[in-house]
Amino acid sequence: AVEAATRPAGELEAAKLSDFEHALVDGVVAEDSELRRLLEVRVPELIAYQGRAYAERYVELVRDVRASEAERTPGRIELAEAAARGLFKLMAYKDEYEVARLHLDEAERARLRSDFGPGAKVKFNIHPPFLRALGLKRKLELGTWFVPAFRLLRSLRRLRGTPFDLFGYARVRRVERGLVGEYRALVSEAMERLGPETHATAVELCDLPDVVRGYEEIKLASVERFWERAAELLAQLRSAEATAPVASER
Repeated sequence: AVEAATRPAGELEAAKLSDFEHALVDGVVAEDSELRRLLEVRVPELIAYQGRAYAERYVELVRDVRASEAERTPGRIELAEAAARGLFKLMAYKDEYEVARLHLDEAERARLRSDFGPGAKVKFNIHPPFLRALGLKRKLELGTWFVPAFRLLRSLRRLRGTPFDLFGYARVRRVERGLVGEYRALVSEAMERLGPETHATAVELCDLPDVVRGYEEIKLASVERFWERAAELLAQLRSAEATAPVASER
C-alpha cells in the first residue's frame, strides 16, 4: 500500500502559464531571474488554491516590494525574492481543502502510478484538527473510496475564511489566517525603513515564514518563534533607521 502525502513546498514545479498568469508575473519582473522563476511556480499554485483574486493580492505585495527595493537599494533583488517565498508559504497553508486538492492533483497521482505501478493501493492518512477536538487521538486510514469526499472538499474551498468555513474555527486555522495579514504589515514596515544599511535585516525579516513549520501544536510553537525573532529584527530596523546619518541642508 502507498501512503499518499501532500507535496513539500520545495517540490513545486513550474507549469505552462496561462495568459492571465503571464500578465501577473510580467507585471513584477520581465527579465529571466530567480524572482521570475519563483513567481512562475507560485502564481498558478495560488490560483488553484483559492482563485485569481487571491493570486493578484500575492502579486501586488511582491510588486510593491520589488519597486521599493529598486528605488531604495538599486541593484538588489533579495528582498523581493524573500517576500515572494514568505508570503506564498503563509497564504498557501495546508488546510482541509488544500489537502483534498493535493490528493486529487493529477501530476501527483501520475507520479504514484509511475513509482509504484498502476495497481498500487493508495491509503490516505488524515488527522484534521476538528477530529482531534472531538477526541480522536490517532490518524484515520482511508482508501480510495474516500476520493469523492476529497472532490467535495476541493469544490468547497471558496468557503475558506468565511463564516461558513467550519474547519476555519480551529485555533491553528485562525492563527494561519491571521498570520498572512500580520506578515504583510511586517513587510510594509520593512519597506518603509529600507535602505542600504537595513537591507540585510529586512531580507531576514521577510524570510521569517521559513521557520513556520509542522502541524497543529508544533506549528503554533513555531509561530511563537516567528514572533520572537520578528520583534528582534523590527527593533534592529528601527534602531538602524534612527541612527542613520542625515544629510545636512546647505
